[in-house]
Amino acid sequence: MENFNFYNPVTVLFGKGKISEISSQIPKNAKILMTYGGGSIKKNGVYDQVMEALEGFDVTEFSGIEANPHFETLMKAVEIVRSKKIDFLLAVGGGSVVDGTKFISAATYFEGDEWNIMAKRAPIHKAVDLGAVLTLPATGSEMNSGGVVTRVATKEKMAFGNALLFPKFSVLDPETTYSLPKRQVINGIVDAFVHVMEQYLTYPVNSPVQDRFAEGLLLTLIEEGPKALASDTPDYETRANLMWAATMALNGLIGVGVKNDWATHMIGHELTAFHGIDHAVTLAIVMPGVLAHLKQDRSEKLLQYAERVWNITEGTDEEKKTLAIEKTEAFFNQVGIKTRLSDHNVGQDSVDIIAKRFEERGYVGMLPDVSAKDVPKILESRL
Repeated sequence: MENFNFYNPVTVLFGKGKISEISSQIPKNAKILMTYGGGSIKKNGVYDQVMEALEGFDVTEFSGIEANPHFETLMKAVEIVRSKKIDFLLAVGGGSVVDGTKFISAATYFEGDEWNIMAKRAPIHKAVDLGAVLTLPATGSEMNSGGVVTRVATKEKMAFGNALLFPKFSVLDPETTYSLPKRQVINGIVDAFVHVMEQYLTYPVNSPVQDRFAEGLLLTLIEEGPKALASDTPDYETRANLMWAATMALNGLIGVGVKNDWATHMIGHELTAFHGIDHAVTLAIVMPGVLAHLKQDRSEKLLQYAERVWNITEGTDEEKKTLAIEKTEAFFNQVGIKTRLSDHNVGQDSVDIIAKRFEERGYVGMLPDVSAKDVPKILESRL
């Protein structure tokens, strides 16, 4: 196992009715900016619960944060925070709202071009405190210090992160997910699955704790995901298990002491930036291509994944690896995602544009076994 430092200060309030406890987590005299998306929280009762819990606080609202939060939109919120001297941010929504709120937190005191927080990984030294009420389990943003923001003007989708951006607290009430459209439940399942894979299916470093934890999360998503989609009546226990699995998939715990990748995410981000394809859908498209490309380089972990997650124990090593990749794609298909670029009207012209962008950037993920020159091969295999 590799050396690591692990830090995660987020207080998690998990379960029914936990929104009522948020006032105890926020400084008494705080001036709050409450951020949310398109207004679904006003239809499902979450907004009313939050406002009741915030009775007595000075609350300003900012709505309209997009599914892939736009830099341009978020900068409007930054100006409100600056002008009103807001000192606490409360994100109410899914991972995009939480990501966007983290950017607002980081940008408020930033001097210079705020896009450089993403583009140049410019350091931040001060941030506005924030909390979260999660309504869509998927990204794990409620218990980590990173986020992703899209700049519409240049069609760029880029990540950022800083330890100052951990939420002070996050509320995870499974009942807030009951009104989610099926498409969002599906996206959450796949997003969490790929988050685990990016940290697990790399190279062995003798890390049985992280490996078994990751495999347990994958098996939970494989078992609980279809259950959540099989009925129009949400089941509390199933939704609770999915919510906690998505949070644990990216709170840092399974990624310490091991090799991390993120090539699938980096390539997927480009498909979202250029075509507006849902983030989780891009991951389901790209990951089988990445795994096939790495079938030899990551043979040991792919065989471990085949046996422990998919119970593939017969055949040659090559057959086992191939079947594991096929079963991964079949799982994405099973929960309702089409996994070919042609299914989403993306052709060779887009592959060429995306390949050129990676060539100019000079890197893909965090490991050298996927380079810029490999991107067109991976994407062409997904046409």
